[in-house]
Parts: sequence; C-alpha cells; structure tokens
Amino acid sequence: MPNPWDPGSARYLRHLGFQAVATTSAGFAFSRGLPDSSRAVPVAAVLGHITDIVNAVDLPVNADFESGYADNPDGVAVNVGHCVATGVAGLSIEDATGQRARPLYDLPEAVERIKAARAAIDESGSNVLLTARAECFLVGEDDPLKESIRRLNAYAAAGADVLFAPGIHARDDIRTLIAAVAPHPVNLLVGRNIGLTVADLAGLGVRRISVGSSFARAAWTRFMEVAKEVAIEGRFTSLDGVGSLADINGFFRDEFEK
Repeated sequence: MPNPWDPGSARYLRHLGFQAVATTSAGFAFSRGLPDSSRAVPVAAVLGHITDIVNAVDLPVNADFESGYADNPDGVAVNVGHCVATGVAGLSIEDATGQRARPLYDLPEAVERIKAARAAIDESGSNVLLTARAECFLVGEDDPLKESIRRLNAYAAAGADVLFAPGIHARDDIRTLIAAVAPHPVNLLVGRNIGLTVADLAGLGVRRISVGSSFARAAWTRFMEVAKEVAIEGRFTSLDGVGSLADINGFFRDEFEK
C-alpha cells in the first residue's frame, strides 16, 4: 500500500498495479512547504488533500490522519467523522502528542482517543478500517517493543482493526510483535532498505505494508540533487537519466483520455 503525495503520483501507482494507496502526511506537508506536523498543517487542508487522492484513483485509500488533529477524544471523533466523509476506505490514528516533554499520550487517554475514532466510524455506518499506531519506536521509548505491544493490544481492545508500530524493522522484533498482538493484522512501515522483501515480510506474518514518506523523499532527494548542482556548480549533469517530457506527459495524457 504505497503512499502518493498528490493525484499524479497516485495515478502512477495505480498504473503500476497497486491495489490500494495511502496518503502521507509528510509528503503532503512538504508539497505545501511545511514540516510534517499537525500543528503546521491545518485539518481543513488535510481533508482537502485526502479528498483529492480519493477522487484521483478508483482504489481504496487509507488516510494518514496523524493524531486526529485534536488533543481531546471529542475533537478526534469530530475530525474522524469528517475524514470518513471524504470517501476513504481506512484511516490511522497515532498516539504521538507532538510535544517533546510528553511525546506520547498516556495510555488511558490514548485508548479513549481510539474509542472515540471507533465510535465516529460506527456512527457513520461505513466500513472504514481503523488503524491504531503506537509511535514508541519513533519517539525514543526505553523499551519500544514492549511498550508497543502493550499499547497495541489496548488499542485492539478499544476497537482498532489494524495495528501499526512504525519504526520497527528487525526481523525478530517484527515476528515477536505479530505473535504478541495476534490475531489482529499488523501494518509495517518500510521507509528505507531494511534488508527484507515483500515476500520476506509476508512470511513473517505482516498483513499490510506502507512506505510512508519514502517515495516523496525519493522525489525530493533527486530534485535537491539537481537543483544544488545547478545553483552551486553551474552544471546540469544531474539531469542525465531524467524522464522526458514526452514520456511523462504521455502517461498523463493517456490517463486523461481514458
């Protein structure tokens, strides 16, 4: 389930045969010249972006909905209701606060936030999948695997359909996590080369894979390389191998004319 950052990248991923896509909060934020933070990107802009991706492809779309763009459970419920209305097939809620002093919501509060999201989805009458994210590996928890397991099991009990601990990448840790939260399906983030293939991860029991911001970062990396060379060295050699206008425009012309 790759993560496009705009309608064009979503359509190309569909063209490659992917059966579902997910938004990336970071990829969208970068496209707006903003950092990946729910405090920097307003929820109205995020909802508009999610709607654009849903309308761009006839595929199930999972929304990276950060921490629900609200601090309290009632606010999470309201925003989740708005997200469901965009037509998504799923959405994720994370337990990170965005605050250095307290990087994760306390577990009881985090559970109430998942319950609020679950209630909003159920009230909508939709079949939207709720993914609960434990951000322990990303915020420097002392024992991120143990704390992720504790939190994800609590989120499953609160009504989450899919469980997600972004940042986990070691084979043994993945296997341990999946066994500890079974039979609930686990999503794995692959944001860099972790030495494991799709087939390897499937063999470990991973049910869904997302790439987060990595495709957007790959595009930014190439753009930055070319721009720096022109700005600093006055050379254009980094443009070698760049796709032609005819090829890329041809793809979008074919998509437009379908």
